Amino acid sequence: MSVGVQFTGTVAANATQTWFTFNWNPASHVEWNVVPTSPQAGNPQVEWNVQVQRASATALTYWISIHNLTANPVNIEARYAIMS
Repeated sequence: MSVGVQFTGTVAANATQTWFTFNWNPASHVEWNVVPTSPQAGNPQVEWNVQVQRASATALTYWISIHNLTANPVNIEARYAIMS
């Protein structure tokens, strides 16, 4: 298994932002997680959705939309794990 952080960023208060990452092997199974790096007690800070595009016969593009559930900007890390 291979793991890492693909990108970091900030999502504005109550906003949704979309990032993309390209040229992934279509034969691999990739899991995505988004982790807030701005501490805030009490409630969830983000939710995310991953969509996939078959960009070519040999490459996938992942589109990761991250929604900030709070009234404050949230810093995030988008993490991946290649399972196969």
